[in-house]
Amino acid sequence: LKVLSRIDSILQSPRAPPSIFRPSKGPVQNYIKENGQGCGFEHLPLTIEMWADQLVALKDLHRSLRKLSLELLPWNTKDAQDNRESTRVEDLQLIVDAILEELEHKEKNSQTQSLQTLSAIVSHFQKLFDVNSLNGVYPRMNEVYTKLGEMTNAMRNLHELLELDSSAPPTVVVDTVGKLCDIINKNVTEQVQQLLGTQDIHSIINKLEEHECFFPPFQALIQDLLCLLEISNVDDILPAVQNLK
Repeated sequence: LKVLSRIDSILQSPRAPPSIFRPSKGPVQNYIKENGQGCGFEHLPLTIEMWADQLVALKDLHRSLRKLSLELLPWNTKDAQDNRESTRVEDLQLIVDAILEELEHKEKNSQTQSLQTLSAIVSHFQKLFDVNSLNGVYPRMNEVYTKLGEMTNAMRNLHELLELDSSAPPTVVVDTVGKLCDIINKNVTEQVQQLLGTQDIHSIINKLEEHECFFPPFQALIQDLLCLLEISNVDDILPAVQNLK
């Protein structure tokens, strides 16, 4: 009876779970204690067994948290509960708090490293594109983007005009344009040779020199004739001279 009274006082404590005490039903309710109150403890063995299982599970949870703590906090080897047989919820809470604190610290460090990385990227951009201030980074980015678009369009058009594959590198495009220029220059040289009636470059030079020697005096003579005959058109020189006969 003293044990039941003690249990009764514990169960009626404000700290006791509200569902741990249930009034008896059925034939058991005929059992009357000396104080005349019904006994509501017939379910306690199951509850105590559940508590025992929970205490065992609490120890298993403590071991698992210790392993996790050693993975995340290998330098923190201190554990005041290693030599204790019982495990308290407060012990588990301390481990969880330490892990959460470390994760928050790592997150802050990660953000700091990200800011340092971004700063290094901006500085590298300034060096590559000769930007003296942060205010000039965005305008230069826009300029680089515009120039890149123009160059991309130009290369695409050249690939199409030269009938090259779109994967051909710029060096192939330059070589192809150079070959076309050589072909054009060769054709121009041949046309000049045909026009001057010679296939020898020295003959072409001689004809040009003769032209430079002949043309200036001839031009001066024509200008004098136009003045003397008081005409303005070269085609009128011959009729004017015939009229003088």
